[in-house]
Amino acid sequence: MGSTGSRLVRLSCRACCAEFPPGGLVRVCGTCGHTLSAEYDVAGLDGRRWWATIRERPPGLWRYRELLPVQDDRSIVSLGEAESAILPLEGPAGMGELQLQAKDDGALPTGSFKARGMTVAVSRARELGASRLFAPSAGNAGLALAAYGARAGLPVVVYLPERTEPAVTGAIARFGAEVVRLGATIREAGEEGRRREASRSFDMSTLREPYRVEGKKTMAFEILDRTGPEGMPDAIVYPTGGGTGLVGLKKGFEELRSLGLIDKLPRLISVQATGCAPIVRALQQEQVRAAPWVDAATLAPGLLVPAPFSSERVLEAVRTTRGTGATVSDAQIVEAQRELARRFGLSVSLEAAAPWAALPGLARDGAVRSGERILLYITGRGTS
Repeated sequence: MGSTGSRLVRLSCRACCAEFPPGGLVRVCGTCGHTLSAEYDVAGLDGRRWWATIRERPPGLWRYRELLPVQDDRSIVSLGEAESAILPLEGPAGMGELQLQAKDDGALPTGSFKARGMTVAVSRARELGASRLFAPSAGNAGLALAAYGARAGLPVVVYLPERTEPAVTGAIARFGAEVVRLGATIREAGEEGRRREASRSFDMSTLREPYRVEGKKTMAFEILDRTGPEGMPDAIVYPTGGGTGLVGLKKGFEELRSLGLIDKLPRLISVQATGCAPIVRALQQEQVRAAPWVDAATLAPGLLVPAPFSSERVLEAVRTTRGTGATVSDAQIVEAQRELARRFGLSVSLEAAAPWAALPGLARDGAVRSGERILLYITGRGTS
């Protein structure tokens, strides 16, 4: 056995405080049904020595293996997850002296940040004995699951909303995954998928298993690696569908703080479409959890998540970091996508354009301020 040195010690539930050993193939809390979180022996790790060690390793997601859940390095399912670039941007006109950057995960395998979660979750599922995987998806998560499932030699079923573009369906099918199209939204596709797959497949849905978040938290690690403590962003503007990315960013930054590598967490700012904004509405109305969004509609498929599972954790991520939320129209998103291409040469998906579209409103509301370092997270590349 080739040990990764993972310091994983338990799975815990923030909703009911139940704890579980990390050795079983588990999904959600067996006591209350909420999301489980992986915990590591961070206290037993010399943070600065560890950080110096990982920076001597080849770049890529798996360099952080001590704080990832996979135990045996032979279980790692990788497509070469290199560190994504952080690029300087000139801010929109009239927005003062914002120090603006964008982190572009469109360069990752399968073209989006979903590769982060799936490389870790598929690796761990295979290590724990899963024989078949499924997930509902708006596109990117299904594409990533299909690719990593193929790499792992595991059968995959992806449930997509009926309106999913044929090009997306075809791309997923090319990896050998079974594709099922049903329902108007990812919520409906997921409900039917869980009913059909309950007794035969492991559910890889957003926040319904513990380990996709672990891949997503490497976004925080890479930001520190690239900027250093002195250059950390004051705020991160993030497009939000299911919200795993926000949960992962918070978790990653908290672990870095526990290791003494940073002093504070960047503010996390959630951006959603005006036609489907359950997280932003819950933030504005100070709700503990997000109520389902009725008649959800947006051109950005990754933002069309009317009822995010375990929304309490997503809201907690924003509130704990003193962040906020904002909405943008489909027209603003489309124009932002064009502007990012024409001004900066960035090909981004519609959902990834939402943070740029939100900047003027965030500046007007004082959510981002002149002189601050603001990072826009580009979650996926545009289609050709």
